[in-house]
Amino acid sequence: MEVPSLQGLGLEHGILTKEKQKEIEQKGNSISIGLPREESNEERRVSISPSGVAVLIANGHKVLVGKGAGEGAHFSDREYAEAGGEIADSDSMLYSNSDLIVKVGPPNEKEVNLMHEKQVLISALHLGGTSPTFLKKLMELGVTGIGFEFIRDSDGTLPIVRMMHEIMGTMAVQTAARLLESAEGGKGVMLGGISGVPPSNVVILGAGVVGEWAAKTALGFGAHVIVLDNDLGALRSIEHYLGRGITTAMATEQYISQALLTADVVIGAMLTAGQKAPVVVSEHMVASMRNGSVIVDAVIDQGGCVETSRATTHSKPTFRRHGVIHYAVPNMPSNAARTSTYALTNVLVPYVIKIGEANSVNEALWTDVGLRNGTYTYRKHLTKKSLAMMFGMPHRDIELLIASGI
Repeated sequence: MEVPSLQGLGLEHGILTKEKQKEIEQKGNSISIGLPREESNEERRVSISPSGVAVLIANGHKVLVGKGAGEGAHFSDREYAEAGGEIADSDSMLYSNSDLIVKVGPPNEKEVNLMHEKQVLISALHLGGTSPTFLKKLMELGVTGIGFEFIRDSDGTLPIVRMMHEIMGTMAVQTAARLLESAEGGKGVMLGGISGVPPSNVVILGAGVVGEWAAKTALGFGAHVIVLDNDLGALRSIEHYLGRGITTAMATEQYISQALLTADVVIGAMLTAGQKAPVVVSEHMVASMRNGSVIVDAVIDQGGCVETSRATTHSKPTFRRHGVIHYAVPNMPSNAARTSTYALTNVLVPYVIKIGEANSVNEALWTDVGLRNGTYTYRKHLTKKSLAMMFGMPHRDIELLIASGI
């Protein structure tokens, strides 16, 4: 097999020519794919819809679906069965008979204990809740872990992250609008103004995808929108796309403090890909906000960017601190479970097909830059430098591991 070039691989050509991949036993192109029912934090999404399962079956793969896996998104077991999926009566049956596990949230402790050696896992990692124990368990099993947050294609886009962030940005503003209502304990104001009554002030921290879609939605409501970010290029870009109807400013402590004094809504959307969210709003700033105002920390799954935030759940989504309503549900898109499932299906199915077409996960990672970038554990090694620095653990470069055949 001709060895394709690997982006960013700092090796002389001579080294690559000396390395020869181990001969792979032909198994055909059929793999067994497991879609478990999500158990963590009231997750209602499922990783792949029945239509996506039908595509995988048509490509010659076997799909095991956890009993009731699609109920939260209003997909019945019958729909999955009609698409060609096999309904697994138990988690142990699903995990033990699957080569590849595709989930929305990361496996919990019980699910990790059901995994077997050299399995492949595709799911979100949720950096805000990731632990060294979880990573070490995957490494002990030799699990190839591929995280939604890290899958980056050759053009630099993060396809799964972008899909979910578009939903998060939109839902953050929809949620804030509801929480401002008197029945929810808010200030009793509307986001958009009416004749003779000015609109609410919405402050968005971060000009990335979450911030962009939050700004679009807030403008649609008729709100006055301020977007702050440390990246001047990102601010220029969001002004270009959304026009001068928004106000932009650098996310300095001074500007953030001033903006929060008159904010009715604050959307936390400050995020660096593959890293924990930076905390840019201090408790002192929160205390300066007006009573009944709302904070939606949309990046709480990455640790959150507001000091007073703590992860909440769909059944108990809010709490008050200094008179300010905080909403910080990590899996916010779960409240639009059906839309989110279709969005995940659109992006995940092509990746799963690529893995199925390869003779092994090693070859799939070798030939697909998105999957390779997404890998954080591989053959008993941690392969993400950001995770290694976060937890003080050693790591190995994924491209070197693949090239050396370790």
